[in-house]
Amino acid sequence: MKIELIGKPEIIMSNPNSKHNYFGWPTAMRLQDGRIAVGASGFRVDHVCPFGKAVISYSTDNGRTYSPPAPVIDTPLDDRDAGICPFGESGVIFTSFNNSAEMQRDYNRDNAYVQSYIDTITAEDEEKYLGATFRVSHDCGITFGKIMRSPVTSPHGPIQLRDGTILWAGNRFDNTEGGIEFVKLNPDNGDTEFVGKITIDEKGIFLNEPHLIELPDGKLLCHIRAENDTMFTTYRSVSKDKGKTWTKPERLLEEDGGAPPHLKLLSSGLLICAYGRRKQPYGIMVMISHDYGETWEKDLRLYENTQSDDLGYPTTVELNDGTLLTVFYARESEEHPCNILQQRWRIV
Repeated sequence: MKIELIGKPEIIMSNPNSKHNYFGWPTAMRLQDGRIAVGASGFRVDHVCPFGKAVISYSTDNGRTYSPPAPVIDTPLDDRDAGICPFGESGVIFTSFNNSAEMQRDYNRDNAYVQSYIDTITAEDEEKYLGATFRVSHDCGITFGKIMRSPVTSPHGPIQLRDGTILWAGNRFDNTEGGIEFVKLNPDNGDTEFVGKITIDEKGIFLNEPHLIELPDGKLLCHIRAENDTMFTTYRSVSKDKGKTWTKPERLLEEDGGAPPHLKLLSSGLLICAYGRRKQPYGIMVMISHDYGETWEKDLRLYENTQSDDLGYPTTVELNDGTLLTVFYARESEEHPCNILQQRWRIV
């Protein structure tokens, strides 16, 4: 099986006339009204900085044009990632997380501009906002409710199962052990209920940044970023009981094969998983399965970058004509800030 790229990569989210021109960690989703929504962390000055805002842009023409990015979650802290979960007839959950002022200060200790802003962050700010955050819309992303907090965080947020359950796979925000937890989310009041957990026996491997999908037979498939000092790759685990118990995580790619993953079931029945490759040549890769994730054709390249490994977090939307649109972040060179890009492609 081969893939065919359609045109060149396009920058769809940036802020070129400002020093606040770093955008990263996007999610692209088709909403209930047909629009494509792209969330990202934007208006930053670096990979870690307190100016990050979790923003959203919309396309009404299948990704040809987008509205300017608008903040949805903008706390005094470093709002990162941006997950999008459509649910019900018109619901949208928008997710993010942030870092402590101390962590941001340490990362930016030689940047007086950033340090001067961090000086304004109070203990009250951290008590109110530090953690995994989300807001809920009931009008298809036009307006959003108050900021709430979740016990788990993941780049692309929760998913809605066919029975209506909203299930969130992620790392517990206050846990550094790296296990993946699953919680049910009530979008009306923000309450969560623990469902299950994935752990790994292999010492020193940190599991994080999972993505979850429900397969046609009701099984849940979870792909997970896994790393240690020498490894940056993707593992898989399966649940047959709606997330209560999970199979032993298995490695899908070589040790430096890439992560984090994003799963998408296409109308053709093919299952795809996109991921970032952070070894030379850097890039955005995809694997394709004909049997719902039992076997994969791996390492098909959507995008190549020889300049920087600061890239990844691809997500894919299927367009009306069956072609695919994968959104990710990357920088054109070490001197150029990261922006949000998209690449159109098809399976041939």
